Amino acid sequence: MSNIKRKDNFGFCIDNSYLELPDILYTVQIAKPVKDPQIILLNTALALEIGLDADGLSTLEGTAILSGNQQVLGSRSFAQAYSGHQFGYFNHLGDGRALMIGEHLTPEGRRVDLQLKGSGPTPYSRRGDGRAGVEPMLREYLISEAMAGLGVPTTRSLAVVSSGETVYRATQQEGAILTRMASSHIRVGTFQYAASRGDAILKALFNYTLARHYPQCSDKEDQIRCLLFNFAMRQAKLIAHWQSLGFVHGVMNTDNVTLAGETIDYGPCAFMDQYDPDTVFSAIDTSGRYRYKNQPLIGKWNLARFAETLIPLFNHDGERVANEALDYYDQVYEAEWLLKMRNKLGLLSSDYEDLAMVNELLVCMERDQLDYHETFKKLTLGTFETEESTSSEAFKNWYQKWRMRLTQELGDEKSLREFMKGQNPAIIPRNHIVQRVLNDWVLEGDDKPFRELMRLLSNPYLYTDEQLLIGTPQKNWPKNYTTTCGT
Repeated sequence: MSNIKRKDNFGFCIDNSYLELPDILYTVQIAKPVKDPQIILLNTALALEIGLDADGLSTLEGTAILSGNQQVLGSRSFAQAYSGHQFGYFNHLGDGRALMIGEHLTPEGRRVDLQLKGSGPTPYSRRGDGRAGVEPMLREYLISEAMAGLGVPTTRSLAVVSSGETVYRATQQEGAILTRMASSHIRVGTFQYAASRGDAILKALFNYTLARHYPQCSDKEDQIRCLLFNFAMRQAKLIAHWQSLGFVHGVMNTDNVTLAGETIDYGPCAFMDQYDPDTVFSAIDTSGRYRYKNQPLIGKWNLARFAETLIPLFNHDGERVANEALDYYDQVYEAEWLLKMRNKLGLLSSDYEDLAMVNELLVCMERDQLDYHETFKKLTLGTFETEESTSSEAFKNWYQKWRMRLTQELGDEKSLREFMKGQNPAIIPRNHIVQRVLNDWVLEGDDKPFRELMRLLSNPYLYTDEQLLIGTPQKNWPKNYTTTCGT
C-alpha cells in the first residue's frame, strides 16, 4: 500500500483491512460490467476533500472505475454479508446490489469505505438483478448530500454513472450506479450475522470495530461496555438530529444502522411538511412502524438488538449492562433533542419550563396544521407578527410566552435571531421540489434544476432570497404522498 502513488491512481489509496476478517463475512468478486458507462454526476468538492483527482475521474478510465468496469489499483472488491430485522422480522441478507471498492485512506489518514451501488448481482441478491435505476440513485445523491449540508452524520455520494442499460422495476428505467462513501458499512445487522456464526466470528468483528470506530475504548478494562455505551450515544444523538429536522428515514431496519453512527440507505426517506407525528412516507410501511414519532423508540429497539449480539462476549452481567445502555440511550436522546429544540427557538440558557414550552409549540403546530420548517423559519425571521390575526389563540398565547422567555437570554434580539438561522435551515429538500427536479432530469433530460437545487442545499443556513423563495411549502401537495426504495 505504501508504494501506491496517488497521482498515478486518481488519488486512490486503497486498503483492504476488512478482508482480514473471517471470509464468512464477505464474498470477494468483481462487478458485472455495464454496456456504456457515462458520468452524469461527480461530486468534485467531496473528491477534493478526500484527496481524489476529479479531473482524472472524469476520463474514460475514471468512468470505468466508477462504473465497476475496471478495478482501482490495490482493490479487491467484495460484497458484505449481514442479517437484519426488516420491519421486525429477522432475515439473513447481504449486499444484494453493492460491492465495496475498498477502504480509501485520505491524505489526512482518515479511513473511508468506497462502495458501488447497483454494480450487479452477488450471492446475496436473492434472485435480484443487482442493478439500480437512475432516478433512485439521483435521489440518494441529492438527499445524502443535503443531509451533509444540514450537518447530519451521513454517508456521502461521490458519483452517479449511467450504465447505458435498462433496468425493470415497476417501470422501465435507465440503469445507474452510485459511488457511496461511508466511515464504514459495518451494521447492527453485520453483528447479528456474525453472532449467528459463532463466538469466534463475533469476537473478530468486535475487535475490528473497536479498533476502527471506538479506539478510545481499546485501553478500557471493559471494552464491550465502553463500545456499547458510545454506540448508544451516537445513535441517540443522530436520531435527535433527525427529529429536530423533521426527517423521516422510512426503513430503520437493523441492517440500516451503522456502527459508525451515520445515516445510511436513503430509500423512502423524506422531510415532513405539515407537522404530524404520525407522518409515514414509505409505501411499504403499511403499519406505520417507522413513522416520525416512532423513530426514537425504534432507535432504542435496534440498540437492544445490537446489545443482544454482544452478550456472549461478556464474562458476566451482560444483560444488566445491556439494560443500562438502553437507559443511557434514553437519557442522551432526551437531553440532545431538548438542546436542539431549545437552539431552534433561540434559547441558549436552560429553564425548567423549556420542555413544556417546546411540547406546547408542537401541540399547536399539530392542531393548527402548521408546516414544520416554515414555522421555525418564521420564528427566526420574526414574521409571525404580521400573521397574528390568522393564528389560533393557543398559538398566540404560546408565542407571547416564548417572546417573554427570550428576554431572559443574554444578547439582543438580532443576535439571537442570527443564532437561530444556524439552527433552522432556510431550505430543505422538500418532497415537491425533489420530485420536480428528478422528473425534469429523468423524464425531460434537463439536469439544470437538479444541479441548481444541489447548490442551494450545500449550505442551507445562508438565508438567501433564493433559498427562502424555493424553500417554501407547496400548499396543494398531497398529504398522503408516498416514496419507495426504488430497488
